[in-house]
Amino acid sequence: MKKRIAGIVLALALSASTLAGCGGTGGTSQTSAETAAAETAAKTEGAGGEKTFVFGDTTFNAENDESTINPHEGYSGWACIRYGVGETLFQLDDDMNLQPWIGESYENVDDTTWKLKIKDGVTFSNGNPCDGEAVKACLEDLVKTHERAAGDLKIASIDVNGNELTIKTSEPNPVLFNYLAEPYGCIIDVSAGVTPEGMVIGTGPYVAKELVTDDHLLLEKNPNYWNGDVNVDKITVRTISDGDTLALALQSGEIDAAYGMAYKSYPLFTNDNYTFSSTATSRSFYCQFNFNSPVCSDGAVRKAMAMGIDKEGFVKTLLQGYGYVGKGAFPDTLSYGGQNVNTESYDPEGAKKVLEDAGWVDSDGDGIREKDGQKLSVRWLTYPSRQELPLLAQSAQATLKDIGIDIQINSTADHNTICKDQSQWDVYVGANVNAGLGDPANFFSTHCLDSSTKNRGSYHNDNLEKLAKELEDTFNKDERGKLAIEMQQQILDDHAFIFCSFLKMSMISRKGVTGITAHPCDFYELTADLDVN
Repeated sequence: MKKRIAGIVLALALSASTLAGCGGTGGTSQTSAETAAAETAAKTEGAGGEKTFVFGDTTFNAENDESTINPHEGYSGWACIRYGVGETLFQLDDDMNLQPWIGESYENVDDTTWKLKIKDGVTFSNGNPCDGEAVKACLEDLVKTHERAAGDLKIASIDVNGNELTIKTSEPNPVLFNYLAEPYGCIIDVSAGVTPEGMVIGTGPYVAKELVTDDHLLLEKNPNYWNGDVNVDKITVRTISDGDTLALALQSGEIDAAYGMAYKSYPLFTNDNYTFSSTATSRSFYCQFNFNSPVCSDGAVRKAMAMGIDKEGFVKTLLQGYGYVGKGAFPDTLSYGGQNVNTESYDPEGAKKVLEDAGWVDSDGDGIREKDGQKLSVRWLTYPSRQELPLLAQSAQATLKDIGIDIQINSTADHNTICKDQSQWDVYVGANVNAGLGDPANFFSTHCLDSSTKNRGSYHNDNLEKLAKELEDTFNKDERGKLAIEMQQQILDDHAFIFCSFLKMSMISRKGVTGITAHPCDFYELTADLDVN
Protein backbone atom coordinates (compact mmCIF):
# COMPACT_ATOMS: atom_id res chain seq x y z
CA MET A 1 0.00 0.00 0.00
CA LYS A 2 2.81 2.43 0.87
CA LYS A 3 4.35 1.80 -2.56
CA ARG A 4 1.04 2.61 -4.24
CA ILE A 5 0.67 5.86 -2.30
CA ALA A 6 4.27 6.71 -3.14
CA GLY A 7 3.47 6.17 -6.81
CA ILE A 8 0.60 8.63 -6.60
CA VAL A 9 2.86 11.16 -4.85
CA LEU A 10 5.53 10.73 -7.57
CA ALA A 11 2.92 11.43 -10.24
CA LEU A 12 1.88 14.59 -8.39
CA ALA A 13 5.49 15.70 -8.10
CA LEU A 14 6.02 15.24 -11.85
CA SER A 15 2.83 17.18 -12.55
CA ALA A 16 3.95 20.02 -10.26
CA SER A 17 7.37 20.16 -11.91
CA THR A 18 5.69 20.36 -15.32
CA LEU A 19 3.68 23.34 -14.11
CA ALA A 20 6.83 24.91 -12.71
CA GLY A 21 8.46 24.55 -16.12
CA CYS A 22 5.58 26.47 -17.64
CA GLY A 23 5.48 29.21 -15.05
CA GLY A 24 8.00 28.40 -12.35
CA THR A 25 8.15 28.75 -8.62
CA GLY A 26 10.64 29.91 -6.03
CA GLY A 27 13.92 31.38 -7.25
CA THR A 28 13.75 29.92 -10.75
CA SER A 29 10.39 31.51 -11.52
CA GLN A 30 10.68 34.89 -9.86
CA THR A 31 11.27 36.79 -13.09
CA SER A 32 8.35 35.23 -14.99
CA ALA A 33 6.04 35.63 -11.98
CA GLU A 34 6.98 39.28 -11.59
CA THR A 35 6.41 39.84 -15.29
CA ALA A 36 2.98 38.21 -15.13
CA ALA A 37 2.09 40.33 -12.11
CA ALA A 38 3.20 43.48 -13.89
CA GLU A 39 1.20 42.60 -17.00
CA THR A 40 -1.89 41.86 -14.91
CA ALA A 41 -1.48 45.13 -13.01
CA ALA A 42 -1.21 47.00 -16.28
CA LYS A 43 -4.50 45.59 -17.55
CA THR A 44 -6.24 46.25 -14.21
CA GLU A 45 -6.80 49.86 -15.18
CA GLY A 46 -9.15 49.48 -18.14
CA ALA A 47 -10.75 52.07 -20.39
CA GLY A 48 -11.61 55.23 -18.52
CA GLY A 49 -9.59 54.15 -15.50
CA GLU A 50 -11.91 51.24 -14.69
CA LYS A 51 -10.67 48.57 -12.33
CA THR A 52 -11.11 45.03 -13.65
CA PHE A 53 -10.67 41.65 -12.01
CA VAL A 54 -10.62 38.06 -13.29
CA PHE A 55 -11.47 35.18 -10.96
CA GLY A 56 -10.89 31.50 -11.76
CA ASP A 57 -13.11 28.91 -10.09
CA THR A 58 -13.07 25.13 -10.56
CA THR A 59 -16.57 24.64 -9.11
CA PHE A 60 -18.83 27.06 -11.01
CA ASN A 61 -20.35 24.56 -13.42
CA ALA A 62 -23.28 22.25 -14.10
CA GLU A 63 -21.22 19.41 -12.60
CA ASN A 64 -21.75 21.02 -9.18
CA ASP A 65 -25.40 21.87 -9.91
CA GLU A 66 -24.43 25.53 -10.42
CA SER A 67 -25.61 26.08 -13.98
CA THR A 68 -26.79 29.63 -13.30
CA ILE A 69 -26.85 32.23 -10.52
CA ASN A 70 -30.57 31.80 -9.82
CA PRO A 71 -30.77 30.83 -6.12
CA HIS A 72 -34.17 29.23 -6.67
CA GLU A 73 -32.56 26.61 -8.90
CA GLY A 74 -30.56 23.65 -7.54
CA TYR A 75 -27.35 24.78 -5.86
CA SER A 76 -26.97 27.89 -8.04
CA GLY A 77 -27.48 30.07 -4.97
CA TRP A 78 -23.82 29.33 -4.16
CA ALA A 79 -22.74 31.21 -7.28
CA CYS A 80 -25.23 33.99 -6.54
CA ILE A 81 -23.85 34.66 -3.06
CA ARG A 82 -20.19 33.90 -3.79
CA TYR A 83 -19.96 36.34 -6.66
CA GLY A 84 -21.67 39.20 -4.85
CA VAL A 85 -24.94 39.28 -6.79
CA GLY A 86 -27.19 38.17 -3.97
CA GLU A 87 -27.29 38.62 -0.20
CA THR A 88 -29.27 36.81 2.48
CA LEU A 89 -31.31 38.19 5.37
CA PHE A 90 -28.57 37.28 7.85
CA GLN A 91 -24.99 36.17 7.33
CA LEU A 92 -22.60 34.02 9.34
CA ASP A 93 -19.59 35.52 11.07
CA ASP A 94 -16.23 33.77 11.55
CA ASP A 95 -17.63 31.99 14.62
CA MET A 96 -20.63 30.79 12.60
CA ASN A 97 -23.09 33.02 14.45
CA LEU A 98 -25.86 34.88 12.62
CA GLN A 99 -25.37 38.60 12.02
CA PRO A 100 -27.70 41.14 10.35
CA TRP A 101 -27.35 41.67 6.59
CA ILE A 102 -30.51 42.59 4.67
CA GLY A 103 -32.45 41.74 7.80
CA GLU A 104 -32.08 43.91 10.89
CA SER A 105 -33.48 41.62 13.59
CA TYR A 106 -35.70 38.63 14.23
CA GLU A 107 -37.73 37.37 17.18
CA ASN A 108 -39.12 33.96 18.02
CA VAL A 109 -42.68 34.60 19.19
CA ASP A 110 -43.68 30.97 19.71
CA ASP A 111 -42.84 27.54 18.31
CA THR A 112 -44.24 28.36 14.86
CA THR A 113 -44.20 32.17 14.73
CA TRP A 114 -41.31 34.51 13.92
CA LYS A 115 -41.08 38.30 13.56
CA LEU A 116 -38.58 39.69 11.03
CA LYS A 117 -37.50 43.31 10.53
CA ILE A 118 -35.94 44.32 7.21
CA LYS A 119 -33.37 47.13 7.20
CA ASP A 120 -34.60 50.44 5.83
CA GLY A 121 -32.98 51.70 2.64
CA VAL A 122 -31.93 48.38 1.08
CA THR A 123 -32.37 48.39 -2.70
CA PHE A 124 -31.97 45.90 -5.50
CA SER A 125 -29.40 46.65 -8.18
CA ASN A 126 -32.16 47.86 -10.51
CA GLY A 127 -33.11 50.53 -7.94
CA ASN A 128 -36.28 48.82 -6.72
CA PRO A 129 -36.73 48.81 -2.93
CA CYS A 130 -35.96 45.58 -1.08
CA ASP A 131 -38.80 46.04 1.37
CA GLY A 132 -41.11 43.71 3.21
CA GLU A 133 -43.29 43.00 0.18
CA ALA A 134 -40.26 42.20 -1.99
CA VAL A 135 -38.84 39.82 0.62
CA LYS A 136 -42.22 38.10 0.99
CA ALA A 137 -42.51 37.64 -2.78
CA CYS A 138 -39.00 36.21 -2.95
CA LEU A 139 -39.51 33.72 -0.12
CA GLU A 140 -42.89 32.60 -1.44
CA ASP A 141 -41.36 31.94 -4.86
CA LEU A 142 -38.45 30.10 -3.24
CA VAL A 143 -40.60 27.59 -1.34
CA LYS A 144 -42.80 27.15 -4.41
CA THR A 145 -39.95 26.30 -6.78
CA HIS A 146 -37.10 24.88 -4.66
CA GLU A 147 -37.83 21.46 -3.13
CA ARG A 148 -34.92 21.45 -0.68
CA ALA A 149 -35.70 24.96 0.59
CA ALA A 150 -39.38 24.16 1.02
CA GLY A 151 -38.51 21.15 3.17
CA ASP A 152 -35.97 23.08 5.24
CA LEU A 153 -37.98 26.25 5.85
CA LYS A 154 -41.49 24.83 6.39
CA ILE A 155 -43.01 28.25 5.75
CA ALA A 156 -46.80 28.18 5.90
CA SER A 157 -47.59 31.89 5.56
CA ILE A 158 -46.01 35.36 5.53
CA ASP A 159 -47.77 38.59 6.54
CA VAL A 160 -46.27 42.01 5.88
CA ASN A 161 -46.58 45.34 7.65
CA GLY A 162 -44.14 47.75 6.01
CA ASN A 163 -40.67 46.35 6.60
CA GLU A 164 -41.87 43.94 9.29
CA LEU A 165 -42.82 40.37 8.44
CA THR A 166 -44.59 37.71 10.45
CA ILE A 167 -43.59 34.23 9.31
CA LYS A 168 -45.64 31.21 10.34
CA THR A 169 -44.17 27.73 9.91
CA SER A 170 -46.17 24.54 9.47
CA GLU A 171 -44.29 22.96 12.38
CA PRO A 172 -41.57 24.09 14.81
CA ASN A 173 -38.39 25.14 13.03
CA PRO A 174 -35.82 26.33 15.62
CA VAL A 175 -33.20 27.21 12.99
CA LEU A 176 -35.39 28.94 10.43
CA PHE A 177 -33.03 31.90 10.09
CA ASN A 178 -29.96 29.68 9.86
CA TYR A 179 -31.62 28.04 6.87
CA LEU A 180 -32.44 31.47 5.45
CA ALA A 181 -28.69 32.22 5.54
CA GLU A 182 -28.17 29.30 3.13
CA PRO A 183 -27.30 30.46 -0.43
CA TYR A 184 -30.77 29.58 -1.70
CA GLY A 185 -31.96 32.31 0.69
CA CYS A 186 -30.44 35.14 -1.41
CA ILE A 187 -33.12 37.80 -1.71
CA ILE A 188 -33.81 38.55 -5.38
CA ASP A 189 -36.29 40.83 -7.14
CA VAL A 190 -38.74 38.23 -8.42
CA SER A 191 -40.78 40.99 -10.10
CA ALA A 192 -37.81 41.49 -12.46
CA GLY A 193 -37.85 37.82 -13.45
CA VAL A 194 -35.00 35.54 -14.45
CA THR A 195 -33.25 35.84 -17.81
CA PRO A 196 -33.12 32.79 -20.13
CA GLU A 197 -29.47 32.39 -19.13
CA GLY A 198 -30.38 32.26 -15.43
CA MET A 199 -29.36 35.78 -14.33
CA VAL A 200 -31.24 37.49 -11.49
CA ILE A 201 -31.41 40.90 -9.81
CA GLY A 202 -30.06 40.91 -6.27
CA THR A 203 -29.00 43.43 -3.63
CA GLY A 204 -25.25 42.69 -3.75
CA PRO A 205 -22.31 44.85 -4.86
CA TYR A 206 -22.22 43.34 -8.36
CA VAL A 207 -24.69 43.02 -11.24
CA ALA A 208 -24.69 40.08 -13.66
CA LYS A 209 -24.36 41.14 -17.29
CA GLU A 210 -23.58 37.91 -19.15
CA LEU A 211 -23.62 34.23 -18.23
CA VAL A 212 -22.50 31.21 -20.23
CA THR A 213 -22.82 27.98 -18.25
CA ASP A 214 -19.53 26.14 -17.74
CA ASP A 215 -17.59 29.07 -19.22
CA HIS A 216 -17.93 32.51 -17.62
CA LEU A 217 -19.96 35.14 -15.81
CA LEU A 218 -19.51 38.87 -16.42
CA LEU A 219 -20.24 41.26 -13.55
CA GLU A 220 -20.29 45.04 -13.17
CA LYS A 221 -20.31 47.31 -10.15
CA ASN A 222 -23.79 47.86 -8.71
CA PRO A 223 -24.37 51.63 -9.01
CA ASN A 224 -27.20 51.38 -6.47
CA TYR A 225 -25.38 49.35 -3.82
CA TRP A 226 -26.99 50.10 -0.49
CA ASN A 227 -24.10 49.12 1.79
CA GLY A 228 -21.12 51.32 0.85
CA ASP A 229 -18.62 51.82 -1.93
CA VAL A 230 -17.65 49.14 -4.43
CA ASN A 231 -14.03 49.27 -5.59
CA VAL A 232 -13.94 47.11 -8.72
CA ASP A 233 -15.82 48.13 -11.85
CA LYS A 234 -15.86 44.90 -13.87
CA ILE A 235 -15.32 41.25 -12.94
CA THR A 236 -15.02 38.13 -15.05
CA VAL A 237 -15.60 34.82 -13.28
CA ARG A 238 -14.08 32.05 -15.40
CA THR A 239 -15.01 28.41 -15.02
CA ILE A 240 -11.71 26.51 -15.08
CA SER A 241 -12.53 23.01 -13.89
CA ASP A 242 -9.09 21.52 -14.54
CA GLY A 243 -6.67 22.15 -11.67
CA ASP A 244 -3.51 22.32 -13.79
CA THR A 245 -5.13 24.80 -16.17
CA LEU A 246 -6.22 26.94 -13.21
CA ALA A 247 -2.66 26.99 -11.83
CA LEU A 248 -1.20 27.95 -15.20
CA ALA A 249 -3.79 30.72 -15.61
CA LEU A 250 -2.79 32.27 -12.28
CA GLN A 251 0.92 31.91 -13.02
CA SER A 252 0.58 33.52 -16.44
CA GLY A 253 -1.52 36.43 -15.19
CA GLU A 254 -4.66 35.41 -17.11
CA ILE A 255 -6.55 35.50 -13.82
CA ASP A 256 -6.07 37.57 -10.68
CA ALA A 257 -7.22 35.01 -8.10
CA ALA A 258 -8.31 31.40 -7.89
CA TYR A 259 -10.68 29.22 -5.87
CA GLY A 260 -10.47 25.43 -5.82
CA MET A 261 -6.76 25.18 -6.61
CA ALA A 262 -5.41 21.64 -6.38
CA TYR A 263 -3.35 21.25 -3.21
CA LYS A 264 -0.50 19.77 -5.24
CA SER A 265 -0.15 23.20 -6.93
CA TYR A 266 0.09 25.22 -3.72
CA PRO A 267 3.94 25.17 -3.66
CA LEU A 268 3.94 27.07 -6.96
CA PHE A 269 2.45 30.11 -5.20
CA THR A 270 4.36 30.24 -1.93
CA ASN A 271 6.33 33.35 -2.81
CA ASP A 272 5.86 37.07 -2.39
CA ASN A 273 3.96 37.43 -5.66
CA TYR A 274 0.88 35.67 -4.26
CA THR A 275 -1.33 35.79 -1.19
CA PHE A 276 -3.19 32.91 0.47
CA SER A 277 -6.40 33.30 2.45
CA SER A 278 -7.14 29.99 4.20
CA THR A 279 -9.49 28.69 6.85
CA ALA A 280 -10.71 25.41 8.29
CA THR A 281 -14.19 24.43 7.11
CA SER A 282 -16.76 21.70 7.62
CA ARG A 283 -16.49 20.75 3.94
CA SER A 284 -16.13 16.99 4.04
CA PHE A 285 -14.98 14.42 1.52
CA TYR A 286 -17.48 11.66 2.29
CA CYS A 287 -18.70 8.29 1.00
CA GLN A 288 -22.45 7.63 0.82
CA PHE A 289 -23.49 4.00 0.34
CA ASN A 290 -26.20 2.64 -1.91
CA PHE A 291 -28.39 0.41 0.27
CA ASN A 292 -29.91 -1.20 -2.84
CA SER A 293 -26.49 -2.22 -4.17
CA PRO A 294 -25.85 -5.96 -4.62
CA VAL A 295 -22.63 -5.62 -2.60
CA CYS A 296 -22.96 -2.51 -0.41
CA SER A 297 -26.33 -3.58 0.94
CA ASP A 298 -24.18 -5.99 2.99
CA GLY A 299 -23.24 -4.24 6.24
CA ALA A 300 -20.01 -6.25 6.45
CA VAL A 301 -18.83 -4.73 3.16
CA ARG A 302 -19.61 -1.23 4.34
CA LYS A 303 -17.84 -1.82 7.65
CA ALA A 304 -14.79 -3.33 5.95
CA MET A 305 -14.56 -0.35 3.59
CA ALA A 306 -14.71 2.03 6.57
CA MET A 307 -11.81 0.08 8.11
CA GLY A 308 -9.90 -0.20 4.85
CA ILE A 309 -9.56 3.46 3.81
CA ASP A 310 -6.39 5.13 5.07
CA LYS A 311 -7.79 8.54 5.97
CA GLU A 312 -4.63 9.78 7.69
CA GLY A 313 -2.46 8.76 4.74
CA PHE A 314 -4.83 10.55 2.35
CA VAL A 315 -4.78 13.78 4.39
CA LYS A 316 -1.02 13.82 4.94
CA THR A 317 0.09 12.65 1.52
CA LEU A 318 -2.53 13.72 -1.01
CA LEU A 319 -4.08 16.74 0.72
CA GLN A 320 -0.55 17.94 1.50
CA GLY A 321 -1.68 18.49 5.10
CA TYR A 322 -4.38 20.99 4.04
CA GLY A 323 -7.09 18.95 5.69
CA TYR A 324 -8.17 17.09 8.79
CA VAL A 325 -9.03 13.42 9.28
CA GLY A 326 -12.78 12.88 9.42
CA LYS A 327 -14.45 10.92 12.20
CA GLY A 328 -18.10 11.91 12.28
CA ALA A 329 -20.18 14.20 10.13
CA PHE A 330 -18.72 17.33 11.75
CA PRO A 331 -15.15 18.45 12.46
CA ASP A 332 -13.62 18.35 15.94
CA THR A 333 -13.66 22.16 16.08
CA LEU A 334 -17.40 22.03 16.80
CA SER A 335 -18.87 21.11 20.17
CA TYR A 336 -20.95 18.39 18.50
CA GLY A 337 -18.04 17.25 16.29
CA GLY A 338 -16.46 13.88 15.62
CA GLN A 339 -14.46 13.87 18.86
CA ASN A 340 -17.69 12.77 20.57
CA VAL A 341 -18.36 9.66 18.47
CA ASN A 342 -16.91 6.19 17.94
CA THR A 343 -15.89 5.34 14.39
CA GLU A 344 -13.88 2.72 12.58
CA SER A 345 -10.11 3.22 12.52
CA TYR A 346 -7.80 2.11 9.74
CA ASP A 347 -7.39 -1.63 10.33
CA PRO A 348 -6.76 -3.70 7.16
CA GLU A 349 -6.35 -6.98 9.05
CA GLY A 350 -9.54 -6.38 10.99
CA ALA A 351 -11.34 -5.54 7.75
CA LYS A 352 -10.22 -8.85 6.23
CA LYS A 353 -11.67 -10.73 9.21
CA VAL A 354 -14.99 -8.86 8.92
CA LEU A 355 -15.26 -9.96 5.29
CA GLU A 356 -14.15 -13.53 6.03
CA ASP A 357 -16.75 -13.87 8.79
CA ALA A 358 -19.45 -12.60 6.43
CA GLY A 359 -18.56 -15.20 3.81
CA TRP A 360 -16.58 -13.01 1.42
CA VAL A 361 -13.56 -15.17 0.44
CA ASP A 362 -11.09 -15.26 -2.43
CA SER A 363 -11.78 -18.79 -3.64
CA ASP A 364 -10.17 -18.42 -7.09
CA GLY A 365 -6.95 -16.75 -5.93
CA ASP A 366 -7.25 -13.58 -8.04
CA GLY A 367 -7.00 -11.30 -5.00
CA ILE A 368 -10.67 -10.26 -5.11
CA ARG A 369 -13.18 -11.82 -2.77
CA GLU A 370 -16.51 -13.27 -3.81
CA LYS A 371 -19.65 -14.60 -2.17
CA ASP A 372 -22.41 -16.72 -3.73
CA GLY A 373 -20.90 -16.08 -7.15
CA GLN A 374 -20.83 -12.28 -6.66
CA LYS A 375 -17.42 -10.62 -7.04
CA LEU A 376 -16.67 -7.99 -4.40
CA SER A 377 -16.39 -5.24 -7.00
CA VAL A 378 -17.57 -1.78 -5.88
CA ARG A 379 -18.55 0.91 -8.39
CA TRP A 380 -17.16 4.18 -6.99
CA LEU A 381 -18.97 7.22 -8.41
CA THR A 382 -17.29 10.62 -7.99
CA TYR A 383 -16.45 13.76 -9.96
CA PRO A 384 -13.29 15.66 -10.97
CA SER A 385 -13.99 19.36 -10.32
CA ARG A 386 -13.15 18.95 -6.63
CA GLN A 387 -9.53 18.33 -7.50
CA GLU A 388 -8.72 15.78 -4.78
CA LEU A 389 -11.79 13.55 -5.17
CA PRO A 390 -10.16 11.48 -7.95
CA LEU A 391 -7.05 11.19 -5.74
CA LEU A 392 -9.18 9.91 -2.87
CA ALA A 393 -10.60 7.33 -5.26
CA GLN A 394 -7.10 6.18 -6.25
CA SER A 395 -5.95 6.02 -2.64
CA ALA A 396 -9.01 4.00 -1.60
CA GLN A 397 -8.64 1.76 -4.64
CA ALA A 398 -5.10 0.88 -3.53
CA THR A 399 -5.81 0.18 0.13
CA LEU A 400 -9.11 -1.63 -0.42
CA LYS A 401 -7.54 -3.93 -3.01
CA ASP A 402 -5.22 -5.09 -0.23
CA ILE A 403 -8.23 -6.46 1.68
CA GLY A 404 -9.81 -8.04 -1.38
CA ILE A 405 -12.19 -5.34 -2.63
CA ASP A 406 -12.05 -4.27 -6.28
CA ILE A 407 -12.85 -0.56 -6.73
CA GLN A 408 -14.11 0.49 -10.16
CA ILE A 409 -13.76 4.29 -10.39
CA ASN A 410 -16.17 6.40 -12.41
CA SER A 411 -15.05 10.04 -12.06
CA THR A 412 -17.40 12.02 -14.24
CA ALA A 413 -18.99 15.44 -14.55
CA ASP A 414 -22.28 13.59 -15.17
CA HIS A 415 -22.38 12.22 -11.62
CA ASN A 416 -25.62 14.04 -10.73
CA THR A 417 -27.48 12.20 -13.48
CA ILE A 418 -25.86 8.81 -12.89
CA CYS A 419 -26.52 8.78 -9.13
CA LYS A 420 -30.28 8.96 -9.79
CA ASP A 421 -30.07 5.42 -11.21
CA GLN A 422 -29.08 3.19 -8.30
CA SER A 423 -28.31 0.31 -10.64
CA GLN A 424 -25.22 2.19 -11.88
CA TRP A 425 -23.27 2.73 -8.65
CA ASP A 426 -22.48 1.30 -5.23
CA VAL A 427 -20.87 4.21 -3.37
CA TYR A 428 -21.16 7.92 -4.15
CA VAL A 429 -18.19 10.04 -3.08
CA GLY A 430 -18.46 13.82 -2.99
CA ALA A 431 -17.79 17.01 -1.06
CA ASN A 432 -20.28 18.83 1.14
CA VAL A 433 -20.22 21.64 3.71
CA ASN A 434 -21.80 19.70 6.57
CA ALA A 435 -22.21 22.50 9.12
CA GLY A 436 -22.24 25.61 6.94
CA LEU A 437 -25.23 27.16 8.70
CA GLY A 438 -23.89 27.14 12.23
CA ASP A 439 -26.19 24.23 13.15
CA PRO A 440 -26.06 20.45 12.53
CA ALA A 441 -29.59 19.97 11.18
CA ASN A 442 -28.88 20.72 7.53
CA PHE A 443 -26.60 17.75 6.92
CA PHE A 444 -29.10 15.23 8.27
CA SER A 445 -32.15 16.82 6.63
CA THR A 446 -30.42 16.90 3.25
CA HIS A 447 -28.62 13.53 3.20
CA CYS A 448 -29.88 11.02 5.75
CA LEU A 449 -33.65 10.98 6.12
CA ASP A 450 -36.55 9.52 4.17
CA SER A 451 -37.50 13.04 3.06
CA SER A 452 -33.94 14.11 2.18
CA THR A 453 -33.32 15.29 -1.38
CA LYS A 454 -29.73 13.94 -1.33
CA ASN A 455 -30.42 10.58 0.31
CA ARG A 456 -29.01 9.03 -2.86
CA GLY A 457 -28.62 5.52 -1.47
CA SER A 458 -32.09 5.10 0.12
CA TYR A 459 -30.69 4.84 3.65
CA HIS A 460 -33.30 4.46 6.40
CA ASN A 461 -33.15 4.04 10.16
CA ASP A 462 -36.20 4.29 12.43
CA ASN A 463 -34.21 5.67 15.36
CA LEU A 464 -32.58 8.32 13.19
CA GLU A 465 -36.00 9.45 11.97
CA LYS A 466 -37.14 9.70 15.61
CA LEU A 467 -34.05 11.69 16.63
CA ALA A 468 -34.50 14.00 13.63
CA LYS A 469 -38.03 14.77 14.77
CA GLU A 470 -36.70 15.58 18.25
CA LEU A 471 -34.09 17.86 16.69
CA GLU A 472 -36.80 19.68 14.73
CA ASP A 473 -38.68 20.41 17.96
CA THR A 474 -35.66 21.39 20.10
CA PHE A 475 -34.84 25.08 20.47
CA ASN A 476 -32.05 24.81 23.08
CA LYS A 477 -28.65 24.94 21.36
CA ASP A 478 -26.88 22.58 23.78
CA GLU A 479 -29.64 19.99 23.49
CA ARG A 480 -29.47 20.24 19.71
CA GLY A 481 -25.76 19.46 19.93
CA LYS A 482 -26.40 16.35 22.04
CA LEU A 483 -28.96 15.11 19.53
CA ALA A 484 -26.53 15.73 16.69
CA ILE A 485 -23.96 13.51 18.42
CA GLU A 486 -26.53 10.71 18.79
CA MET A 487 -27.52 11.06 15.14
CA GLN A 488 -23.91 10.92 13.98
CA GLN A 489 -23.33 7.79 16.02
CA GLN A 490 -26.39 6.15 14.49
CA ILE A 491 -25.27 6.66 10.88
CA LEU A 492 -21.74 5.54 11.82
CA ASP A 493 -23.06 2.39 13.53
CA ASP A 494 -25.02 1.64 10.35
CA HIS A 495 -21.94 2.37 8.24
CA ALA A 496 -24.16 4.49 6.00
CA PHE A 497 -21.40 7.06 5.42
CA ILE A 498 -17.64 7.29 5.68
CA PHE A 499 -16.31 10.76 6.50
CA CYS A 500 -12.79 10.75 5.11
CA SER A 501 -11.59 14.30 5.73
CA PHE A 502 -12.46 17.92 6.28
CA LEU A 503 -10.82 20.56 4.13
CA LYS A 504 -8.83 23.69 4.75
CA MET A 505 -10.10 25.90 1.96
CA SER A 506 -7.94 28.57 0.35
CA MET A 507 -8.20 31.34 -2.19
CA ILE A 508 -4.97 32.40 -3.84
CA SER A 509 -4.56 35.86 -5.36
CA ARG A 510 -1.78 37.74 -7.09
CA LYS A 511 0.09 40.53 -5.38
CA GLY A 512 -1.97 43.71 -5.27
CA VAL A 513 -5.34 41.99 -4.79
CA THR A 514 -6.97 42.70 -1.43
CA GLY A 515 -10.32 42.02 0.19
CA ILE A 516 -10.56 38.30 -0.61
CA THR A 517 -11.00 36.30 2.58
CA ALA A 518 -11.78 32.60 2.98
CA HIS A 519 -14.70 31.94 5.32
CA PRO A 520 -15.56 28.85 7.41
CA CYS A 521 -18.98 28.47 5.77
CA ASP A 522 -17.43 28.74 2.27
CA PHE A 523 -20.22 31.06 1.07
CA TYR A 524 -18.63 34.49 0.75
CA GLU A 525 -15.96 35.29 -1.87
CA LEU A 526 -16.37 38.44 -4.01
CA THR A 527 -17.55 41.30 -1.83
CA ALA A 528 -17.51 45.10 -1.94
CA ASP A 529 -14.17 44.93 -0.10
CA LEU A 530 -12.44 43.40 -3.15
CA ASP A 531 -9.82 45.73 -4.61
CA VAL A 532 -6.95 45.56 -7.10
CA ASN A 533 -3.91 47.81 -6.99
